[in-house]
Amino acid sequence: MTPLRIIFMGTAELSCASLEKLAAGKDFQLLAVVTQPDKPKGRELKLQPSPVKILAEKLSLPVLQPAKARDENFISTLRGLSPDLIVVVAYGQILPPAILELPRHGCVNVHTSLLPKYRGAAPIQRAIAEGNAETGVTLMQMDAGLDTGPILAARRTPILPADDSQTLHDRLAHLGAELLVETIPDYVAGKITPSPQPVTGASYAAKIKKEDGQINWQLPTSEIWNRLRAFTPWPGAFTSLVGAAKPTLLKIWRAEPVAKNGRAGEVLAADKNGIVIGCGQGSLCITELQREGGKRLLAEQFLQGFPLPPGTKFS
Repeated sequence: MTPLRIIFMGTAELSCASLEKLAAGKDFQLLAVVTQPDKPKGRELKLQPSPVKILAEKLSLPVLQPAKARDENFISTLRGLSPDLIVVVAYGQILPPAILELPRHGCVNVHTSLLPKYRGAAPIQRAIAEGNAETGVTLMQMDAGLDTGPILAARRTPILPADDSQTLHDRLAHLGAELLVETIPDYVAGKITPSPQPVTGASYAAKIKKEDGQINWQLPTSEIWNRLRAFTPWPGAFTSLVGAAKPTLLKIWRAEPVAKNGRAGEVLAADKNGIVIGCGQGSLCITELQREGGKRLLAEQFLQGFPLPPGTKFS
């Protein structure tokens, strides 16, 4: 059997598991890897390659980095490679019809939600933030819309109490990679009929902004806890100390809901077991946190250098 000629398009860390799986498959021939241009990062703003570029070079695969996917020279280069299929995982740009229609078997995308729920940029974070019991990955045939194409296959996974967006991201990355390599052979063989996405149940997962991490202590404990897990590690869940001589920002890394009631945003207890802060309903026991510019510490360690007596207020 002649290996399937594939172009892979991806940028984020999420993409790497799928690229690695495809590269290891004897039935697939990776013609090129397309990723976003290197971007300046850090204080010195040095250009840094994407995680996908780093992996592609490690695998000795050709890398293309167009500034825009609509660039005619780039599309001409893809056309010259004569791909049978284009696989897209967290690439970061909308593909024009000229690319969608280019491969013999079209373009397929791995999306980290159970479509049509959570189309868009941040399905993992939104699923946790909104308290969903489960999520999953969907392999779809791409069309001109934003995550609106017909479904080829899907796989589910529970959202565990211990999950944050990083742990769930890692699990979904591997789940998506497995689903991809298992589904492609049947798809190109015509054994799978793409199913239109349901009309009902569609939602959009907007991109996460830094300010989304600001804790609103007036919310019920469960909502704050879900948002804390959803926005860990980025942008982080953070709160400000009220009345401090200098602005004091605290990043909350780990916490657990507790049944104790008290004023929202007020420290109810602070000892070796954690820092208990009242919420709109119930309270949250913080077990790991970080002062701005400081180290990430367990609550007991933190309190040794930065006491928070009962009655201390946060906003």
